[in-house]
Order: sequence, then structure tokens, then C-alpha cells
Amino acid sequence: MLNRRGQRLIQARRFVALGMILRSLSGPAAMLIFAGGLHLAGLIMNLKLDEARDLTQFWQRACSTLAALAAGWAVYRLVDVLEMLLGKWTAKTRTQLDDQLVPIIRKALRFFIVIMVFLFIAQNIFQWDIGALLAGLGLGGLAFALAAQDALKNLFGSVTIFADRPFQLGERVKIGDHDGIVEAVGFRSTRLRLLTGHLVTIPNSLVASSAVENIGRRPYIRRVLDVTITYDTPPDKVRRAVEIIMEMLQVRKDHFPPDMPGRTYFNEFNAASLNIQVYYWFTPPDWWQYLEFTHDFNMELLRRFNEEGIEFAFPTQTLYLKQDSGFVTEVQLKPNQARRR
Repeated sequence: MLNRRGQRLIQARRFVALGMILRSLSGPAAMLIFAGGLHLAGLIMNLKLDEARDLTQFWQRACSTLAALAAGWAVYRLVDVLEMLLGKWTAKTRTQLDDQLVPIIRKALRFFIVIMVFLFIAQNIFQWDIGALLAGLGLGGLAFALAAQDALKNLFGSVTIFADRPFQLGERVKIGDHDGIVEAVGFRSTRLRLLTGHLVTIPNSLVASSAVENIGRRPYIRRVLDVTITYDTPPDKVRRAVEIIMEMLQVRKDHFPPDMPGRTYFNEFNAASLNIQVYYWFTPPDWWQYLEFTHDFNMELLRRFNEEGIEFAFPTQTLYLKQDSGFVTEVQLKPNQARRR
């Protein structure tokens, strides 16, 4: 009856929490009624078969155990209601780590309930000395703690992750040598989907003790471009090359932060070229949009330099050969020719 009534409330979308409570209590309530019926039957029946065989105490303990199990089962199933309420609360938050935390809390609560029900039955029904039992397990507990120290490190690491929130589900992060998208965070480990498509599992103790680079939260994508032109380029054309790049950056200023416009400078005399360095910070920080922007920028730069007759430099090597006659010959070798020689 409780199950049917709860199902109706859930399907009607009215008092969903109450419906889940009624449905959760239906099974334990039946078990509790069964335990009560056995207890009443024991009061009616003569359980003392003879002087040597008396089932009264066994019967009472069995009924009490069933009642305790029914109560524990009820609390165990009510965790589903708490999970539903927490799920509604986490759905209103910005972070997705809260959504990952809900099933972890559910598992922890259910494990705790099972342990507490077992200890209650052992101490209050079967009259076991739990204190002495735990003391006797002290040496074994120490060995278990030593064996489980890595698991405890991972547990505390997960607590640190949920408290600090260095990343969210779906964000791209770099942890050590691993660069990928966060797919799940559990009690023991964090799972990343690498850019290669592989899934890597990293212990939470390592995540908590490592530097986490959150690429998904970067406000822009920074590019430093070295444009190299030949040494025989006259100063006027060097100045014109800088002007062309500044014009291109000015046209594309909507893609840069207002306080970080694109910049370019003739900054270096390289070994084989004159160097013009270009800086810009692309927004939004979407990798594919950034590549499209870069492609368009590079194509226009190549076209305009060709129109102005500005030559890009490539690595060259000049050799001076000294002969006995005092005649000096200057030879320029391209990189592929130098390798053949």
C-alpha cells in the first residue's frame, strides 16, 4: 500500500520527496510487521520443548534482529531521498563537482549505516563485547592501516579536490605530463580523457600534490610570432613591414581584450635574419576559432609582404675560402646544399 501510494505521488509530480519516503518504507515496514507477528506468535506458542531445549531466547533474538534489520533497511533506503534533495541543490550551483560528490556521499552513508546496524545487533541483541572485540583487532587494524595508507592518501586527496575545486567536470587540465578533459572525480582517482582519446586514471593523492594547470579557465590564447625578413631589407621596408602587421592587428582588435591590444616590434638582429616579433591575445579562448584566426592572419601577412616585395628570411650560411693567391671567394649555400657537401 505504501509503495503504491508513493508511486502515485511521484508520477503526479506532487510531493515527490514524500512519495519517495513512502516507497522507501514499504519494504522495511512489511519486514517490521513480519517481525512483530513472529514476536506475538512466540508469546502464544510454547517454545520450551523440554528442560534441555528452550527456544524462547533464540526466538526473541531472531525477532529483535529482524526488527533491527528492518529499521536499518529503512534508513538505508531513505538515503535515496537525501540523494534526490542534494541533486536538486547541486543543480543550482555553477560547479559540476558537486554533482560528482552526491553519489560519493550516498555510498559513504550507506556503508556507515551497514556498519552501525551490524554493531548495534552484535552489542545489544547478541551481547557481544564490542570494545574488547575492537581492542583485539587493534594489531590487525594497525596492519590494515599500513596496507591501506595509499587508499587513505587518495581519500584525503579527493577531499582536497572537492574543497579547493581546482577544476570542474568537462574542463581541460594538465596534470603532470597528462593533458586532457576531466571526465570523473571519485574517492580514489580522477579520470582524464587525453587529447589522443585515451583514458588515464590519476590517483587523487597525486592530483592533490601536483601542480594543476587549468587550461579550460584561461581567458585568452596568447601567441608570440617571430616574423623574420632578410638582412638586405632596407630600413623603409622594415618600417613598412611593422606598419602592415600593426594594420592587421588593428583590424582584428575585436578579438583581443580591451586592455591587451596586439603589439609588434622590430626587436632583434638574428644570425640570419631581422626579427619582427608579434604578440596578441586571442579571445574567446576556443582552440578551433584560434586556429581559424591564425590561418587568416598568416595568409594575409604572406600576401601583403609579397605585394610589398618584403622577403622572408630562411637560414643561410656564408663561407669565406682563403687561398694562397690572396683571392677571397664568397660562397652562399642553402641548407640542403650544405648538407650534401
